[in-house]
Amino acid sequence: MTQSSKHPHIHSSEKQVYFNKPQRLTQLIGANTSVIVAGRRTGKTDSIAAPFVLRNMQRMPGSTGGIVVPTFKHGLTNTIPGLLAAWKRWGFIEGIHYVVGRKPPKSFRQPIIDPKDYEHVISFYNGSVAVIISQDRPGSSNSLTLSWLLVDEAKFIDYAKLKDETLPANGGIKSHFGKHSFNHSIMILSDMPQTQKGSWFLHYRDKMDSELIATIEATVYEIWRTKERIRALNASGAEVPPYLKGYLRRLDRDLNKMRSVAVYYREYSSIENLQLLGENYIKQMKRDLTPLTFQTSILCQRIGIAKDGFYSSMREGHKYDANDNQYLDTLGYDYDFSTLDARADKDVDPDAPICIGMDYNANINWIVAGQPRDRRLNVIKSFYVKFDRKIPALVEDFCRYYAAHRNKTVVYYYDATALGSNYAVNDQDFHYNVVREFERHGWRVESVYLGNPMHHHEKYLLINNAFAGKQRLMPFFNRSNNEDLILAVQSAGVSNGRNGFKKDKSGEKLAESEEDLLEHRTDGTDAFDTLYIGAEKFPYRDAFSLPTSGIL
Repeated sequence: MTQSSKHPHIHSSEKQVYFNKPQRLTQLIGANTSVIVAGRRTGKTDSIAAPFVLRNMQRMPGSTGGIVVPTFKHGLTNTIPGLLAAWKRWGFIEGIHYVVGRKPPKSFRQPIIDPKDYEHVISFYNGSVAVIISQDRPGSSNSLTLSWLLVDEAKFIDYAKLKDETLPANGGIKSHFGKHSFNHSIMILSDMPQTQKGSWFLHYRDKMDSELIATIEATVYEIWRTKERIRALNASGAEVPPYLKGYLRRLDRDLNKMRSVAVYYREYSSIENLQLLGENYIKQMKRDLTPLTFQTSILCQRIGIAKDGFYSSMREGHKYDANDNQYLDTLGYDYDFSTLDARADKDVDPDAPICIGMDYNANINWIVAGQPRDRRLNVIKSFYVKFDRKIPALVEDFCRYYAAHRNKTVVYYYDATALGSNYAVNDQDFHYNVVREFERHGWRVESVYLGNPMHHHEKYLLINNAFAGKQRLMPFFNRSNNEDLILAVQSAGVSNGRNGFKKDKSGEKLAESEEDLLEHRTDGTDAFDTLYIGAEKFPYRDAFSLPTSGIL
């Protein structure tokens, strides 16, 4: 990329930027609709989305575009920081070339259509604006007239909402920008989805005209070749034949027409960016991720949705988003979002106890936290620690995240696996250490003993009936607070056991391998099972009158 402008704030010096092959092709083809399905760290936001947004805002002065994200929290923590970081590297300075979340200075040009407010808007010096459209904000697309759309993390986007609320707004202002092939343009970005609902954008592959894309590529090359010829003539002092200039104009017109109707669809694995990532990153991801996640998020392979796992009744509808956007609004776009705590979660009742189930292992320990509400069990967050970090660190992570929780009561569901043994902390058993650590942090613990662990086939029937709505409580997972747990639940398999089939836990005691990292084994699902069984069988409203094991 070469950056230069006549705008007084922008220096005319050129800045060279590296783009890998997928990134270069996406920009050179410049299709009106581009759908890029690519593995992690292929630079989707940094080097595909950022140039797309920058081009549209610079070349359609005064226009309004939309940046669609599944949740406001996702936009704050992923999409917007990625865009701004790329622009900063290319020499665009916040406060001079653009502002975020506030009314622009008077030195900026006015947009053609002034936003109602600038709270969730990126404003450029030339009057262009980009509205951050988060699907968990009802009506965030209302009354907008958009000239382009960026749809990020498309596998988490609700297509029905996008189709009904946002796509109709992408009508643009034809009188101003009708000559541009990228007016009404759409860029859709994602890694490979793992669910049917998240696969809505894969059908664009069938809409792509491969011959048209090949013709665009050939035309781009012919334009470059013709320009090189003109440059060579100029350098030698020879006269440039008039027909060459006319030929170049005709090529530009033809390219613009082709781009304006083109659909470009590509799938890329993370290996495409090997030159920057290095082999060690790919090896680490293969080691760190479940085989399923490595296939989809790194290799970008299409997979079928497993329907015969241990949690076979779980559906996409059992996941939800619950971010407190009103609280997030108070933080500003320059906040360190890695320090977010439960105040950003809208599904937490701060005046009710938090129920937990746990799992204990020599190398990994889990807390899965939930709160029953009516006929729902909301799994509000999960925590794990690995290797040298043991139960004290795990409890500390929980207490730090819920420091602002008013009811400092934990309903701790545990079974016989927590008693009489301990290979995670010291000579005392797990239950003792958990209670002691919570009390040390100022929390009150109500211990509820569940007895011996439930047999696998009984557990299978209970929890799958729960997902199917046939038990008192139905489990639901806060999507952004349980990413690893959800993956583990979705990929948990079954195997044959003495009493029939059971959850396949064959990998839990094995040494860590490149195919299987600790946090994506079934340990976390066992903590979820304990939480659900406790909340279903021993509701916390009754827990205070229940006898515990007597061990503290």
